[in-house]
Amino acid sequence: MAMMEVTMGNWIRVLSVAGLLSLAACRMAPVYNQQTTPSEAPPDATLEHVTKAIKQAGLNLGWRMTEEEPGRIIGTLNLRRHQAVVEILFDTESYSITYLDSTNLKYDGAEIHQNYNSWIQNLSNAIYAQISSI
Repeated sequence: MAMMEVTMGNWIRVLSVAGLLSLAACRMAPVYNQQTTPSEAPPDATLEHVTKAIKQAGLNLGWRMTEEEPGRIIGTLNLRRHQAVVEILFDTESYSITYLDSTNLKYDGAEIHQNYNSWIQNLSNAIYAQISSI
């Protein structure tokens, strides 16, 4: 059986491929926070209506929604070994979603796995739609 000669060129190729694979596996992006967004709630909507709409929007997407106090909900999403925790502040006219914590999303203080941002955009869209249908 012939042995492959290990040369510097072979090592460089192996390390280059390993580097590309690690970059592809770790897709990072700046943390996305949904800034204050008009909710399009009807004029007669109460804070209780908006609270129920936000909770339902999150539940429909698999988030656990916990009302901490009027106008403040903590949303927690668990997917496989990953967890995202956000704070949702709201009133009858607007809402915002802000990063609080995460597990296994490689958060470094500024960047996070890019899937997190998709989850937040999906949650925001669902909240907007649910409030609009009050």
